[in-house]
Amino acid sequence: MPTEFTPVSALLGGALIGLAATLLYALLGRIAGISGIVNAAVEQRGERGWRVAFLLGLVIAATAWLAYTGAPPRTGFGSGWLIAAGLLVGFGTRLGNGCTSGHGICGLARLSKRSLVAVLVFMGVAFATTYVLRHVLGGIA
Repeated sequence: MPTEFTPVSALLGGALIGLAATLLYALLGRIAGISGIVNAAVEQRGERGWRVAFLLGLVIAATAWLAYTGAPPRTGFGSGWLIAAGLLVGFGTRLGNGCTSGHGICGLARLSKRSLVAVLVFMGVAFATTYVLRHVLGGIA
């Protein structure tokens, strides 16, 4: 299975995520943990407006990217795999009390030990999953 290495778009995407997290913290004093934002918006816990606006911005940006490039960023995964992956990510973020954006971007920037442990677990599971899917199961496309 070939790997797509796109350093320019990865660097640009990472810079934009960091900029968004910095602006949210600087302007509203809030952490840009997507799972926490979604959870609070769905449960309608206080200050729902900025959370809904933030989530709409994510959807609008993804739609703009799709319109500009004409193709989704990744293809070739069956809907069953996508649904299973989404459920596992949702379960994992609830279990870990946060997601990669909350722990990996904001937590590490704040030197949180809990976030460091969470990121190490995320990365270890990601490495193991990739190895199993590519080398044991022979790819999932």
